[in-house]
Amino acid sequence: MISKKDKFGNFMCHIYLIILTIIAVFPLLWILLSSVKTSGELTANPTSFLPKNFTLENFIHVIKDLGFAVNIKNSLLISLITTLIAITISAMAAYGIVRFFPKFGNVMSKLLVTTYMFPPILLAIPYSLVMAKIGLTNTRIGLVIVYLSFSVPYAVWMLVGFFKTVPIGIEEAAKIDGADKLQTFVRIVLPLVMPGIVATAIYTFINAWNEFLYSLILINSTDRMTVSVALRSLQGAEILSWGDMMAASTLVVVPSIIFFMFIQRKIAAGMTDGSVK
Repeated sequence: MISKKDKFGNFMCHIYLIILTIIAVFPLLWILLSSVKTSGELTANPTSFLPKNFTLENFIHVIKDLGFAVNIKNSLLISLITTLIAITISAMAAYGIVRFFPKFGNVMSKLLVTTYMFPPILLAIPYSLVMAKIGLTNTRIGLVIVYLSFSVPYAVWMLVGFFKTVPIGIEEAAKIDGADKLQTFVRIVLPLVMPGIVATAIYTFINAWNEFLYSLILINSTDRMTVSVALRSLQGAEILSWGDMMAASTLVVVPSIIFFMFIQRKIAAGMTDGSVK
């Protein structure tokens, strides 16, 4: 039987979580509601919460007139390619480290994560010089390569811990049943570590989607500009339109939320499939 003290503690925990949720969600909700207000309403009463007159003119202006749809396409393409390549390389590397080079892999994985000790601005000039040398400045491929250079090491470090949780006995049983190493890796091991892969994919995608510094330095044409740089360019306009800013901010946040909602379903599916197989 739950005591009154425990009930009160659970109640306070729920209240605390509700307050934290409101604090986290309120800015996003305010941006979303502000994006569907008219320019006159935003200017006259910028602190009002609910819009008096619902309108999509801010989104239409941002997408059609300011060309924000092109920036969204660029960021989606770059982020998805970066995530796909990073997860593919990192999954194979992490599995190889755990199964074939455990001692050397522990040292190497720690060395890989040390790349995050360097501030991005410190690597900006070397990246710019290398990309210019190989002719990949102002290209999406060059930006993907740069993103992979700091996404893959961290992804490998994250996935090593998940692959260590897979019992070697499961792989040996699959081998006895006639499965080769590739089949064991794809059909047995990967479903078991799917939660880790999903978490790593979410991190990699959001990191590439929100990245600003390297995109600003390496991309100098508007048709290849990412959303983070395009959003910053709105702030640098002579006349700042808060309606356009709120609409653009909404368009920047929504793809990350959709990606997270879509891919999180794979966590439970991966755990179920892995336990069955």
